[in-house]
Amino acid sequence: MTLHTKNIVLFDGICNVCNGTVNFIMKHDKQHKFYFSSLQSPLGQQVQQQTGHQLDSILYIRQNKVWNKSNAVLYIAKDLGFPWSLCFIFKPLPTSLRDRCYDFIARNRYKWFGKREQCRIPTAEERQHFI
Repeated sequence: MTLHTKNIVLFDGICNVCNGTVNFIMKHDKQHKFYFSSLQSPLGQQVQQQTGHQLDSILYIRQNKVWNKSNAVLYIAKDLGFPWSLCFIFKPLPTSLRDRCYDFIARNRYKWFGKREQCRIPTAEERQHFI
C-alpha cells in the first residue's frame, strides 16, 4: 500500500473529543505539517480497509507508516514540537498498557463528550489542511 508522505491525522468526524483534538493540533501546528481527514471519508475508509484498523481509533499516517491509538497520540505530540513533544517520554511504556488507557477513553467518548449528527465541515480557513 502506498501511503501519503504528508502527516495525516484520521479522526472520528462525529466525535466531539476527536474534533477537539483536531482543533488543538491545528492551533499548535506552527509549521503547518498536519493534514486531516475523517475516518468516515473515502481516504479514511480506504486506510481502514487496507490496514485493518477500525473506526474506534485515531490514525496517524507519518513517514509512510500508519500509527493508531496511543502510538498515534504520542507521535502527533512529538511532531507538534516542544512542549507537547515531552509526552513522548511515555513511549517506553508497554503499548498494551498505553492502549488500555486509550481504549477506556475511546469506549466512553460519546457518553462523556457527546457526538455530532454529521461529520465536521471545515471552515474556509481550515480547508487547506483537510484532505
